[in-house]
Amino acid sequence: MPDGPPNDLLDRFAGLDSAAVSDALESCGLPSGFGGLRPVWGHPTAVGFASTVQLTAVTGEAGMGSHIGTAAVAASGPTDVLVIANAGRVDVSCWGGLLSLGAVIRGIRGVVADGACRDVGEARRLRFPVFARASTPRTARGRLRQVSIGEPVEVCEVTVARGDIVIADGTGIAIVPQDRADEILFAARLLRHREQAIADEVRAGSSLTEAMSDDRLAGNGQVS
Repeated sequence: MPDGPPNDLLDRFAGLDSAAVSDALESCGLPSGFGGLRPVWGHPTAVGFASTVQLTAVTGEAGMGSHIGTAAVAASGPTDVLVIANAGRVDVSCWGGLLSLGAVIRGIRGVVADGACRDVGEARRLRFPVFARASTPRTARGRLRQVSIGEPVEVCEVTVARGDIVIADGTGIAIVPQDRADEILFAARLLRHREQAIADEVRAGSSLTEAMSDDRLAGNGQVS
């Protein structure tokens, strides 16, 4: 398990971007980060513990009940990022304005939806980070149902468990298994230091070709 209190761990990851964490994941033999889920407004970032939701299509008669996502919002809080697995479906929304409002009231840090969202203007006004594949005005009611909350889900071929660390920004999404957090954090910081040192050399006049060799980027050469 990671060392230190939860907020401290998230603060340490907040100093990194999805690219650095993705490289660290790969260097440790874990699935890399992924793209395709973009901020639907502006340039927000979200770093928090995964709170997972699995959706599926409604088949047959759809009964009325609690709207998808409401139970997950109610069960989540200020250290969480909601992760909604909807198999990349973009013809119907799996996240909307009232859910964004509820999430803001709960202090939730953002949502990563493997599908489409709607009410983009409301998310923007609320300054609530929403990462999704697309936007559509088409409602989920009668078309999607919630299968589970808090259970492992798959997003872009990466398994996400409740409590894993989510790093979401304009480049993409990286998922860090909670029990590997300290290892990935160390590796990501090392990689970031290596790239910063190379950038410093380039600014000082070194050849980009030499400074940015694959061996050096991989850590096989000396970087002062």
